[in-house]
Amino acid sequence: MRSREHRDDVRRRRLQPCRWCGREVADAGMGRRRQYCRQSCRQRAYEQRAMVKGSAVAPDAVVLTADEAAQLSDRVYQVRCAAEDVAIALDEGAESDELRKLCDALVRAAKAADGWR
Repeated sequence: MRSREHRDDVRRRRLQPCRWCGREVADAGMGRRRQYCRQSCRQRAYEQRAMVKGSAVAPDAVVLTADEAAQLSDRVYQVRCAAEDVAIALDEGAESDELRKLCDALVRAAKAADGWR
């Protein structure tokens, strides 16, 4: 049976994303967990909360312009296509070199889609 201290230590080491940009937030070790990776992310989040205060927009809503939404949709589509390419290659018995290239392309597409803020 694991001790409570061990469980708490494991929970503490678990990385969490910045609430603004999604980067990993470094653990301070003591006290509350940090919610933002940098002061600038904390500031941007504050500005967004202040801007939507008193409006019908939820404080945690993500508002995108039409262009930003289209770009995000394109990046998600690229991830889907890359994943389908991997699945097709597996079904067709592709060589490991080809699978490696397709997996690398999938990871690149996923990373590009992840950095959308």
